Amino acid sequence: MPVTDDDELREILSLNRVAVVGCSTTPGKDAHEIPKYLIDKGYDVVPVNPFADEIFGREAYDSLADVPGEIDIVDVFRPSEEVSDIVDAVLEREDVQVVWLQLGIHDDDAVERAESAGRRVVQDRCMKPTHQRLLG
Repeated sequence: MPVTDDDELREILSLNRVAVVGCSTTPGKDAHEIPKYLIDKGYDVVPVNPFADEIFGREAYDSLADVPGEIDIVDVFRPSEEVSDIVDAVLEREDVQVVWLQLGIHDDDAVERAESAGRRVVQDRCMKPTHQRLLG
């Protein structure tokens, strides 16, 4: 079952390095504004977008496999039909603790695979209002 408990969400939000799959270069889009908010709150945001070289002055990577160093959370801003492949990429890494599927994004089968592999999943919930509500 995806995480819904406030205490567990607080624990997840205490993690630091967030790879944002589908991070956008376009101001005003949620996939740009939410990662910017996370940076402003002190998170180490790693943009993952194969169509960008740099976002927020940070190197953008083509895929999760290309991201160097450890990742705590993979925050997904891609359509639900892409979640299965993203979870596959997460499961190829040993470091990712949490898959966070943004509001409107869900794939119950992929969630079950991630959880069976020991990863926590937050589904259909936006990080920004969750952060504002729990950590303000």
